Amino acid sequence: MQNMMKHKPEWLRKKISLSLNQELESLFTRTHVNTVCKEAMCPNISECFSKKQATFLILGTLCTRACSFCAVSKGKGVAVDESEPQNIALTVKELGLRHVVITSATRDDLRDGGAEHFCKTVDAIKAIDNSIVVELLIPDMLENEDALRRVARSGAEIVGHNLETVPRLYGVRGGSDYNRSLRVLKMLATLNPTIATKSGIMLGLGERDEEVEALMKELLNVGCRYLSIGQYLAPSSGHAKVVEYVQPERFEALRELGMRMGFAYIKSSPYVRSSYMAHEYLEER
Repeated sequence: MQNMMKHKPEWLRKKISLSLNQELESLFTRTHVNTVCKEAMCPNISECFSKKQATFLILGTLCTRACSFCAVSKGKGVAVDESEPQNIALTVKELGLRHVVITSATRDDLRDGGAEHFCKTVDAIKAIDNSIVVELLIPDMLENEDALRRVARSGAEIVGHNLETVPRLYGVRGGSDYNRSLRVLKMLATLNPTIATKSGIMLGLGERDEEVEALMKELLNVGCRYLSIGQYLAPSSGHAKVVEYVQPERFEALRELGMRMGFAYIKSSPYVRSSYMAHEYLEER
């Protein structure tokens, strides 16, 4: 493990320009859609918004679980907005997106975990242009096989579910279970072998390299061939603490290790997030 640093190092001082955000935030207000970029306080927001890219957050902005690393607000789920799929599709058209990422907060209050709404959103986007690549980043949906079958067969080209961290550190994922998440990924690949499955993890919570290597082996064993690796950054003093600011060289070493192990594509660097430059995963395979 690298030496711990008290303050953010130079490579983690990306500037956020509010002026770059205003145009897209105005559009999203007008079209009544939410983004995880804003709700999760993503450090890449200005970079992505300047390129007219965003990751859409469906099913409201409140999460029914209590992960201590995440900036998305916690609370009881709100009523499902039936106009949301069409609103997102129209926003995708206005932005001219060719690769769209859709995610949601965890909605354990919904019988299907939100699967139907994910599928309706895919349908709405594909109705505009079937050649648009759609990527879904889903919660575990409590391992509901019917819900996962619907998502796997929704027409999305990529379906992702994040492990987030190694099993020993799963205390930061309130209400989640590492082995359940692995089973979800395996089920997705089994229910529809034509889709690509993807996962993501954070470094900086105190994980050891051998634990990350073991996690990568387990992802490969369940058919997951795409992986994102990024630095955990605490959204506030009330969230889980950063144990370590990981050197960029370690990110690259883990990427090289994973590619040797058999992953089709890994994006690994401090500012990588699950949907950051998501189009590259299919382009580079």
